[in-house]
Amino acid sequence: MKLTWLGHACFSLEQDGCVILLDPYTGVEGYPPLRSAAHRVFCSHQHFDHSAVDLVEPLPPRESPFAVREIPVFHDDRGGALRGENTVRILTAGGLSAAHLGDLGHQLSPEQIAAIGPVDLVMIPVGGVYTVDAAGAKRVCEALGPKWVVPMHYRHDPYGLPNVAPVEDFLALWAPEQVHRLEGPSLELPLPSAGVWVPKFA
Repeated sequence: MKLTWLGHACFSLEQDGCVILLDPYTGVEGYPPLRSAAHRVFCSHQHFDHSAVDLVEPLPPRESPFAVREIPVFHDDRGGALRGENTVRILTAGGLSAAHLGDLGHQLSPEQIAAIGPVDLVMIPVGGVYTVDAAGAKRVCEALGPKWVVPMHYRHDPYGLPNVAPVEDFLALWAPEQVHRLEGPSLELPLPSAGVWVPKFA
């Protein structure tokens, strides 16, 4: 499985020639207009920075190797009263599973953790304000126990929402040997070691 960070909370996942796009954005400070193509597009919720489906070029229909599961959660820590609902999506292909947590805004309940189940990789928001912050994201990772963690939804000048925290706040909570910075936006699963993997926006 190939995973590519396209900025903000947007990723493409590829397996056997099939491309899945998650949370396409528009109007996020610093980022150029999204240019991507996919066979299928999924959005964790309908806010503008996660649901710009019209910017994604549709690829011809084909059979997907991905099994997709969806777990309802919330965009805030008040049961959705502030920002509504959010969907965690688990995509499984080639014997590996990757969970995209969207704009998760709270700690997961035991029931939600059980529903998500074992996952190999988690894409998790870490910037705070609209989602869990760095410490909250670390606790979610500890609850889910993935081998690999990919942070998203943070500020990295000149890119990202202006009032969210940088990724360094999250990385500081991990041992240095657990943090792996990539020279590009893509990574191939399985990865050679456990820990946090930080793609570079291209």
